[in-house]
Amino acid sequence: MQATKPVKNPRKQRKMLYNAPAHLRHKFMGAPLSNELAASRGIKTLPVRKGDTIRIVRGDNAGFEGKVSRVDLKRYRIFVEGLTREKVDGTNIFVSVHPSKVMIKSLNLDDKWRKAIVERKQELAEQSKKEEKVKKAAPKPAKKAAEVKKEELVEEPTVAAAAEEKPSEEKPKAKPKAAPKKRVAKKKEEAPLTEKKPAARKKKETALVAEEKPAEKETKPKVAKKTLAKRKSVAASEKKEGGT
Repeated sequence: MQATKPVKNPRKQRKMLYNAPAHLRHKFMGAPLSNELAASRGIKTLPVRKGDTIRIVRGDNAGFEGKVSRVDLKRYRIFVEGLTREKVDGTNIFVSVHPSKVMIKSLNLDDKWRKAIVERKQELAEQSKKEEKVKKAAPKPAKKAAEVKKEELVEEPTVAAAAEEKPSEEKPKAKPKAAPKKRVAKKKEEAPLTEKKPAARKKKETALVAEEKPAEKETKPKVAKKTLAKRKSVAASEKKEGGT
């Protein structure tokens, strides 16, 4: 069977449909089965063939039922018995219908190959149903010790976080917001009244002390220098007198 890749480009899609081989063209002619037929056969879709009775579901001829008289694989169209239109010259011709607008009401199983296809599909559908039942009925596998430990580690911090979040939510309820603002405002108003006078006095005293100290420092070294110079001069004069 030739493998086909999914194509998104519309130009390539049309080219693929136009140049498709016969076995793929047959699959493109697939149509859904009616609810009653799908329940009895266990199949959802099948390609339309000559001799099947179909019902048109969509389009201008919706609701029309009839037997398929011809299948055109080249143009992907179906022709139904009784579905005709009159031309301008007065001749009647069949109206073509796309298989996507059709629902199969009954199958033509004269062909042995088609019977085999239906039987194979029924077996596959039954197997899939059995597998689904087994999966639902099967017990869940026991968790490993490592997985259980991980779950415990994950659950512990969540409980601690929930315990921490509860007091945080209760705090704003216990403490009123308006009371602390009033107390702070009173303190600010009272503090400057008591501290204004001593602060001004301290500044004046520090200014006076700073003015007095540099004067003393300047006078003391000058006096000391003069006395040393006098002493040196007296000592030199005494030496001269003693030498003479």
